Amino acid sequence: MILNLIIKTIIAYFLLLFLSRVIGRKIIAQMTFFDFAVGITVGTITGSIAMGSKPTSLSASIVLIILALLVLLTDYLHLKSYLIRKYFNSEPVVLVKNGKIVEENMKKTRYTINDLMMQLRKKNIFDIGDVEFAIVEIDGKVSVQEKSQKQPVTPQDLNLSTLYKGLTKDLIIDGEIMNENLDDARLDRKWLIRELSNKDIDDIQRIFYAGLDTSGNLYVSLKQHKEEKEGEYGLE
Repeated sequence: MILNLIIKTIIAYFLLLFLSRVIGRKIIAQMTFFDFAVGITVGTITGSIAMGSKPTSLSASIVLIILALLVLLTDYLHLKSYLIRKYFNSEPVVLVKNGKIVEENMKKTRYTINDLMMQLRKKNIFDIGDVEFAIVEIDGKVSVQEKSQKQPVTPQDLNLSTLYKGLTKDLIIDGEIMNENLDDARLDRKWLIRELSNKDIDDIQRIFYAGLDTSGNLYVSLKQHKEEKEGEYGLE
């Protein structure tokens, strides 16, 4: 019985890998309700193949363990072999090169012009001629590099010096002081209370979030006690 389960699980696992390659990477980035339904159905059928028509708790447990081991084995082979990594995950594909659409790769990835233009518009690009490279990654998303003359000017281009800007430190979350972050910023509770007092805040419990940026500015967002009016903070 166990040997039979192992064989069927291995077959189901590699069948699922094959179907994932056939369906393509675009479904991952642009999943519709139908794609979701298909994915659920494929997963369910794959599980049925592995466990058979009369699954038990024991058989289900064995299948889960085998699948976990197969995933670990696949991950290990990904690290050790470029060919296996290329077969299972494929590789990035160029859709646009120097402002020109690569039709062969569009067909290979089953991207339509509408799909491509939608992905470009999401990156605020409305003219394919402005694109140096558009590459569909293995996760289905499109990375875009604009032509150099279309890229925004940076302070480095103008030889301007800039101030360091790092991560904001969380100092208060839902009325609770993050003492570890406060210590890391080399500040104390007295400083925090004084800064809050300057903002006319005398009760820490009123604060939903407070954070300190690298310039020393304290951002504070208070808890909302009033009921939200319909449509006040967005479409509903």
